[in-house]
Amino acid sequence: MKKLITALFCSAVSFSAMAGGNIDSGKALADKYSCFACHGKDFNTPIDPSYPKLAGQHKDYLEHALTAYKRGDGANGRNNAIMTGQVKPLSNQDIKDLAAYLHSLPGTLAVHR
Repeated sequence: MKKLITALFCSAVSFSAMAGGNIDSGKALADKYSCFACHGKDFNTPIDPSYPKLAGQHKDYLEHALTAYKRGDGANGRNNAIMTGQVKPLSNQDIKDLAAYLHSLPGTLAVHR
């Protein structure tokens, strides 16, 4: 019985790690799609001030934004030709992985009160 409980626990932990995104896979995707070209090599220094800083951003927000770009213009989507083209080939797991990686980076975002 103890082995069964241990096996179930390990499976649940493994599944939740994948459900939350894989940082190493996210880094590989960020490199593959050259996200740094616009968002800066550290993802804190975008080439244009209107582009968002991604490092340290909340995973949920990043997943939502990337999914909205993937949907494109229309209901609950975002309209940006460059970003839409970048995210179209991404799977839902790719989006989770990218979000996990970018969230894991030290960011310069600040909350002002």
